[in-house]
Amino acid sequence: MDSRLREVDAPAEPADGAAALATAKAEVEVTKPRNDRRGYRRVVLPNALECLLISDPDTDKAAASMNVSVGYFCDPDGMEGLAHFLEHMLFYASEKYPIEDSYSKYIAEHGGSTNAFTTSEHTNFYFDVNNDSLDDALDRFAQFFIKPLMSPDATLREIKAVDSENQKNLLSDPWRMSQLQKHLCSNNHPYHKFSTGNWDTLEVKPKEKGLDTRAELINFYDSHYSANLMQLAVYGKESLDNIQTLVESKFCDIKNVGRKHFSFPGHPCSSKDLQILVKAVPIKQGHTLRILWPITPNVRHYKEGPCRYVSHLIGHEGEGSLFYILKKLGWAMSLEAGEGDWSYDFSFFSVVIQLTDVGHEHMEDVVGLLFRYITLLQTSGTPKWIFDELLAICEMGFHYRDKSPPSNYVVNISSNMQIFPPEDWLIASSVPSKFSPDAIQKVLNELTTENVRIFWESKLFEGHTDLTEPWYGTSYCVEAVPPSIMQKWVENAPNEDLHLPKPNIFIPTDLSLKNVEEKVFIFSQLCT
Repeated sequence: MDSRLREVDAPAEPADGAAALATAKAEVEVTKPRNDRRGYRRVVLPNALECLLISDPDTDKAAASMNVSVGYFCDPDGMEGLAHFLEHMLFYASEKYPIEDSYSKYIAEHGGSTNAFTTSEHTNFYFDVNNDSLDDALDRFAQFFIKPLMSPDATLREIKAVDSENQKNLLSDPWRMSQLQKHLCSNNHPYHKFSTGNWDTLEVKPKEKGLDTRAELINFYDSHYSANLMQLAVYGKESLDNIQTLVESKFCDIKNVGRKHFSFPGHPCSSKDLQILVKAVPIKQGHTLRILWPITPNVRHYKEGPCRYVSHLIGHEGEGSLFYILKKLGWAMSLEAGEGDWSYDFSFFSVVIQLTDVGHEHMEDVVGLLFRYITLLQTSGTPKWIFDELLAICEMGFHYRDKSPPSNYVVNISSNMQIFPPEDWLIASSVPSKFSPDAIQKVLNELTTENVRIFWESKLFEGHTDLTEPWYGTSYCVEAVPPSIMQKWVENAPNEDLHLPKPNIFIPTDLSLKNVEEKVFIFSQLCT
C-alpha cells in the first residue's frame, strides 16, 4: 500500500494508562484509499482516551462514535443483558443535562440521528448531526461517559424497553439461530450467554437474589467504563486542529480507572459440541443449512487473510464451484461462506446454504459435495494467482469505493481501533497484503469432519424435535454425526466435476484515467 498519511509528531499514549500532562499527538501512518482527500490525526488525551480525528471539508454531516471495549461477555452471572441495559441507560440524562432524552432530542432537532449496539466484547455509541451543531452534540455525547444519571424511574422504564426489544427478537430467525448455536457450546464460556437481557434477567431474578438492578448497573459502569478502554472517532468539516480542540475540551474529564483489558481465552466449543447435526424449527418457511467449524481467528493473521482466500473459493459461483454444481442440480438458491462469530481467542468458519425443496431432500448429498470440494482445496495447494486475483479485487474495492455516510464510517473505524494497530484502522482486514500458503492451509486443515457442527433449519421438522432452547423457545433436536457417517455422505454424493476456478482475465489492475484527446482529434479529422 502506498497511500499513507503521516500526521503528527509526538510521543505515543501514556504507558499503562497513566495520566499524561498534555494531549499526545502520536505519530502514525494511516493507510487510506488513494482517492481519499480527508485529513486524519490520531491523538491520545491525558486520560488515555485514544482518538482518531477526521477532517472532511466536503461533508454535509458531522459524526462521532465512541467504542467501549466492554460487551456482554462481561455480564455478571445471573444478570444476563446488563451491558446491553447500560447501553440503553446512558441515553437518558446526565448531571450536566438532567432533562431526560435531551441528547436524542437535540440530535433529532439538528438534522441527525443516534444509536448504539452491544456485542460480545464492545459497546458502540454513535450519532450524526448538522455540521454547525457538532460542538453542542459532542458536549452532550461526552456526558454519557463522564457523569450519567441513572434514576430509579428511568431504570425501571428502560428494563421494560429492553424486554420489549427482546420480545421483538423472539420472532427473528437470525436471533433465534444465533442463540441456539451459543446454547450448544460450553456453559463455562461467555459465548454461551444470553446477550440482550429481558424482564426476567434484569428485574425478577435479581430481586429474588436480593440484588438491586440499579446498584448493580452503577457498579458495572464505575468498574468497567474506563477511558483507557475507549476509542473515539470524530468526523467533521472543521480543520484537524479545531476538531482536536473540541475533543480535548469535551472528553478530557472521562475517568481513567486503569482497568485492564478484558480477556476471554479458550474456545467455546468442547469435543462434545462437535460432530453434531442439529435440526431446528425456524419461524419462516424455507430450508437453511449452516455448516460451522471452530478455527484459528483470522484477526491473528489479518494481513495474510487466510479466511478471505478460503471463503473466496468456497463461496465462488463460477463453473466447477460448489454453488455452480448445487444450482445445476436444483438444490440451492444461495451460498455464503466466511468467518462468522469471532474474537481474538476463537472463531467460527461457516458455510450457509439456502436449500430448495428438492435440495432439502438431498441434505446429505449437499454436505458430501461440500466436503468433497474442501478436500479438493486441501490437496490442490494454494496457487498464488488466486491470491493475486483476490488482492486485486480487494484493493480495487478499498481504493475506489464510494464514501460511506459519516456515521457508518466512524462506527467502523472506532470498532477497528479496538482491534488493529493505528496504521491499519482504516484498512483493517479488508485487503490481505501477504501471501502465506501456510496460513491458508492451516484454515483449510481445520475444516474437517471431526471438527464440524451442522445446523439444519426447516419447518418440516415441527413435531419431530424433543428439545427447546431456553431463551428464544426454538425447538430442536441433536444427532451425532461421526466422521464415518459423513464419509459415507461424501462417497454417495453425485460424481460432479468440482474444480478450481479458471483465471479471471477481466479483473482490472489499472483504473487511472487515460488521455483520449489525441484519438478524438484523429477521429474528427477522418469524419471531415
